[in-house]
Amino acid sequence: MKSKAARPGSPAGAVGFSSLWLRLAALCTGAAGGVAVVLAVAAWLTANAAAAGSVIFAAAVVMCFFAISLLVGHFVGRRNPSGAIGAFAVVYLVKIVGFAALLLWIGTPAWINPPWFGATGIVTVVVWQAVELWGFSRVRLQIFDDPGDGASSGSGGPHG
Repeated sequence: MKSKAARPGSPAGAVGFSSLWLRLAALCTGAAGGVAVVLAVAAWLTANAAAAGSVIFAAAVVMCFFAISLLVGHFVGRRNPSGAIGAFAVVYLVKIVGFAALLLWIGTPAWINPPWFGATGIVTVVVWQAVELWGFSRVRLQIFDDPGDGASSGSGGPHG
């Protein structure tokens, strides 16, 4: 049985996603969402419903923050693959200012349980970043041209 070669930018065995960015968004959201559910149940059982709500709110803020970059990477990457990382970085900086302003503007809701909110934010960031790193490590992106693709004039290599 022959196996098909993976599309450039997608790991072998990846099925059903049109881009690396959407695949990473789905993987990271699934992992972070799963951790948030476990933490919310733990918060509800050990504290109260407000703690569970704090967990869900913190996880949602973190997941939205990181998912925006991956979605921008997807849309920019379709039109200009070499510009995706640059757009990813610019959007990251804009998000920092935007989310900080938004969170300062809405303030701290009275129902927030600060220890659960803070711990969940940290755990969600670590899980998201770990899954994103794992996902990127499985991708083979060609950065340089292959040596035989017309890079040399056939006169003995690049120096000859």
